[in-house]
Amino acid sequence: MKKITLFFILPAMLFAQEKATTVSPKQSGKYDTNKFSQMYDLLATPNMFRNAAGAPGPAYYQQQADYKINIELDDKNSKLSGNETITYYNNSPDNLEYLWVQLDQNQAAKNSQSPLVESERITQTFPASGFVDKFLKKDLERGFNIEYVKDAKGAPMNYTINQTMMRIDLASPMKPGTSMSFSIKWWYNINNYQKEGGRSGYELFEKDGNKLYVIAQFYPRMAVYNDVEGWQNMQFWGSGEFALPFGNFDVNITVPADHVMEATGELMNRSEVFTAAQVKRYELAEKTFDKPVVIVTQAEAEAAEKGFSDKKKTWKFSAKNVRDFGIATSRKFILDAMAVQLDSKTSMAISLYPKEANPLWGETSTAMVAHTLKSYSRMTFDYPYSKAVSVSAEDQGMEYPMICWNFGRPDENGKTSEQIKNGMIGVVIHEVGHNFFPMIVNSDERQWTWMDEGLNSFLEYVAEEELGTNFPSRRGPAKNIVPYMSGDQNFLEPIMSNSENIIQFGNNAYGKPATALNILRETIMGRELFDHAFKVYSNRWKFKHPTPEDFFRTMEDASGVDLDWFWRGWFYSTDFVDIGIKEVKQYYVSETPTKELKDSKVRKGRFGTDKGPYVYLIAENSTELKSSQKKGLEIEDVKLLSDYVSTLTAEEKGNLKSPKYFYEVEFNKPGGLLMPILVELTYEDGSIENFKYPAQIWRKNNDTAKKVYATEKAIKKIQIDSKLETADIDVTNNTWPKTELKSKFD
Repeated sequence: MKKITLFFILPAMLFAQEKATTVSPKQSGKYDTNKFSQMYDLLATPNMFRNAAGAPGPAYYQQQADYKINIELDDKNSKLSGNETITYYNNSPDNLEYLWVQLDQNQAAKNSQSPLVESERITQTFPASGFVDKFLKKDLERGFNIEYVKDAKGAPMNYTINQTMMRIDLASPMKPGTSMSFSIKWWYNINNYQKEGGRSGYELFEKDGNKLYVIAQFYPRMAVYNDVEGWQNMQFWGSGEFALPFGNFDVNITVPADHVMEATGELMNRSEVFTAAQVKRYELAEKTFDKPVVIVTQAEAEAAEKGFSDKKKTWKFSAKNVRDFGIATSRKFILDAMAVQLDSKTSMAISLYPKEANPLWGETSTAMVAHTLKSYSRMTFDYPYSKAVSVSAEDQGMEYPMICWNFGRPDENGKTSEQIKNGMIGVVIHEVGHNFFPMIVNSDERQWTWMDEGLNSFLEYVAEEELGTNFPSRRGPAKNIVPYMSGDQNFLEPIMSNSENIIQFGNNAYGKPATALNILRETIMGRELFDHAFKVYSNRWKFKHPTPEDFFRTMEDASGVDLDWFWRGWFYSTDFVDIGIKEVKQYYVSETPTKELKDSKVRKGRFGTDKGPYVYLIAENSTELKSSQKKGLEIEDVKLLSDYVSTLTAEEKGNLKSPKYFYEVEFNKPGGLLMPILVELTYEDGSIENFKYPAQIWRKNNDTAKKVYATEKAIKKIQIDSKLETADIDVTNNTWPKTELKSKFD
């Protein structure tokens, strides 16, 4: 049987693309130039505490801190005082010579170092009130006032306060496997967060004189001690949030008798703090799954906010296996709730809000809490706590176990713009979602903001997509991160940067990692592999302390996908995506070689040479081009090819394709980030065909890659990333024939 070999001959190009964007000279050199090398140089060495698969090892441990806390709110003076007994369990293999306790309120104290490390400049135009606040007012009395630190026998303990950290010295080292108790008494003045800033504090309602309190970081809290860096006693400067151990909390909170409250944990004395009617409404809410039940009505809240009771009431909460504690209290609060059915359990979705937040909050908040719990549980694990609470606190967006505060209210006439409503929905999903990351999958926020904010922003995007309303998500869609990634390299840092060293905080710690994970899920791994691996990570590390290495390794271990190139590019560099079409070459089939091909030979296997006869593929703009061949190949027009096909069996002929047109497309990669090449071919009849080439196509040539298309129909258009899936910063080189894009002005 005769053998006929098709030659691919270097042709002249039909069209070439030009690069329109200049690559920053700083783009290369931020990480290893071998972008497919394994990450042994970047990841911590696996050990008995954390294994190479990204899971806790056989020697993994974590400390525990249990709290018994009594606090009282002085509403008139906006002062909080309290005492606590901490029982600390040393589950590590180490002797501890001292303990570290976090005093986060000291970040706002007079002697705080935080303002000193920020650059300042003169603002030449001030409102009078702003000038007074900045230059004329004395510093407010803020920060913890520690009255004592005592051991279990009541004896004073030696301690040293270093800004936002307090070291408690032990008389003798605390041995592995032991526990100890000690007590702290303190007080501090609560900040007006709308004027002073802060992640918690109070909101003052000028019209009625009431305050709405969202209280957190209100007690001295144990720092984390672990196998990664010993004590996590990095100062709280303001951006990097918190690293905390798990424990059990029993908290008694004394407030004015007319306040309504929610907090972390189970309310232990509901019948003492709610009216009988309100208790019945709550019991109804526990059985209602389709819409919220109002527990404390607007009429009841409006009556309470006029009273300013001088009596007191103590609310008692108990929380098991949580890392922190948050409180919201005010006489202005309306409260509604509904039950949420998850796969293995039922939880409660609850909202607290003043009348100023209605009707938006009554119509929206609790429903969004329920939606979030369902969406996140599907992607990770069933929400393990008994409730999730959303609190209306204007100008806030902050999270704690089982409770969070969220911005977004109507105007004075009760009207809500789409922008405000969507912003409120987004922040509720985001802050409730933080229950999963980092409140349960308990990463170190002080060091790695992206491990909670980035993962959570990604899941927020998934939850927003599942609303089915074409929700205008800010973070997650690849196209939304393009302005950031194409920006000035002097103002960009890798995602793997400490929280305090990030210039564009939202883009770096929220937007870019959320986008990266969305691309990983939708474009690189596919949902099935990604979702399985992400769920494995979530379950491996729930109620534990993961590191970035644990996440990277688990995603590969559970999916069977080598992602070292992806982590290197997206997380350890500031490279950007830019893939273009460099040139397109078209061929026709001929029995007559060009002059350059007459002496060419074709190797066959490892031995010998195929002696022909040959069929040649020749550049379309060759001088030997025949007009009839522009119409596309017909086998019978090429005698040698026709002769060969005639020797095949009927079955073999039936399995043949019938390509008529032949193209070679050369892609280039001006950007530093490796990404798959997503190609869309549009044929002359309007039909479309898509191809996806894995990022590994760049493994042997970091600059260019080529693909051949043998098609039955002539190609009219070739486009890369037509659906904007890869965050390509320059789409002007993505199309052949090259098209002019409209400017923003147009």
